Amino acid sequence: MLNNPPLSPPLIKEGDNRMAYVGRFAPSPTGPLHFGSLITAVASYCDARAHQGQWLVRIEDTDIPRIYPGSEAHILRSIDAFQFEPDAEIIFQKDRLDIYESVIEQLHQQGWVYACQCTRKMLGSNHIYAGTCRDLNLPFQQQAIRLKVSDQQICFTDRLQGQHCSNLQHDLGDFVLKRRDGIINYQLAVVVDDYLQGMTHVVRGADLLDNTERQIWLGSILGYPQLEYMHLPLAMNAQGQKLSKQNLAQALDLNRIPELLQQAIRALHQPEVDLDTPAHMLKQAIAQWDINLIPHAIELQGSYL
Repeated sequence: MLNNPPLSPPLIKEGDNRMAYVGRFAPSPTGPLHFGSLITAVASYCDARAHQGQWLVRIEDTDIPRIYPGSEAHILRSIDAFQFEPDAEIIFQKDRLDIYESVIEQLHQQGWVYACQCTRKMLGSNHIYAGTCRDLNLPFQQQAIRLKVSDQQICFTDRLQGQHCSNLQHDLGDFVLKRRDGIINYQLAVVVDDYLQGMTHVVRGADLLDNTERQIWLGSILGYPQLEYMHLPLAMNAQGQKLSKQNLAQALDLNRIPELLQQAIRALHQPEVDLDTPAHMLKQAIAQWDINLIPHAIELQGSYL
């Protein structure tokens, strides 16, 4: 499918001891965890454990100006209170900026990235970047850094959503890995960390479905193995909007943990679990886990507060 040669050698050489299943939960601290986040945490945890795999937690906090005060602490409290058990120390992307910078330099040396001086005002409403700066050879300082894409179809088969394809040149154009203000873009950080943490499976919300072809493209250039993806239907509020921090979704009430956990399991259309300690409820959910019961849709039917 992808015919571009990978960078050689990769930033970290892949070993032969990667596990059959390593999954993760990777929230961003732009607000406290809400019910939609809980659905993702439960699904990723149960799927990993049902496959006798590992489950890791990563805090995706490279967009430092958007970090909401206290949200990181609420995320960590919630993981502990719901009795999820990560298999490794939780990592924070803001502590790994030098790694991402080294990957950008690697891509620069291979001619895959370039500096871009275009501002949002200059680009206007056109969401497809036309490659304006691709051949200008601008200095990298205080400019956005874009990754070159090619005119080819990128496809993957999502475990819930089926086949999904995109031609990045036609649909998006060269995309940003580092912003003009120095912030590392999500696309770069997630691809690098998924590789370095040995990830094999990604379970996340369907709002990130359209990011996947970008991440597959970048991973292929870096010589990383392609992952298995499952994009979950999104929980909606009473107004038909996706539960999100932007829509002021309520923070998880840590005084109602068993009820919220039971509701999240129901939202995933899994068999009922008994109200008990979170650890016991998760153990029961793992034993009964069946992804064939999860709705094959972008949105969950019904509304969730």
